[in-house]
Amino acid sequence: MAMKLWGDPKVSALIGGPFTPELVRARLEREIERMHNLGFQYWPVFLLDGDLHAGCAGLQPWGNEPGVYELGFHLRRDFWGLGLATEAARAVIDYAFGTLGADALIAGHHPRNRASRKVLLKLGFVYVGMQLYPPTGIVEPIYRLEPNPAWTGAGRGTVAVS
Repeated sequence: MAMKLWGDPKVSALIGGPFTPELVRARLEREIERMHNLGFQYWPVFLLDGDLHAGCAGLQPWGNEPGVYELGFHLRRDFWGLGLATEAARAVIDYAFGTLGADALIAGHHPRNRASRKVLLKLGFVYVGMQLYPPTGIVEPIYRLEPNPAWTGAGRGTVAVS
């Protein structure tokens, strides 16, 4: 599953790829280790109807600001444009604020990735500036989301993030 996602040059092009099988394996091992050590990772995303692997969504530590995590999502090409990134990100946001008690979430995207920008704005993230993304060497827009008591929950129920 990980190879079909991160091994796809079109999926990984804007996040520092293409990735070799060895780099995909190392990424997967880092995610599993993060879950064991911190209680979060980039979890696989599956369609509930048919149990198809659609991608991943999750969290990773962010800088030196305690209680602030970075949100990310990557989808396989077959699932682009279906609203799954928004739904999966909502589930992760619920986990971050509800279970982890996060103070805020940060997210960024490659400047050419308009779809990710649209998802972040739809989720309520607010643009806060530009920052270098080391895997690509590109300065990218960064957004922040604070906890909101009116948060609507995990979405329509099309995907499972587990």
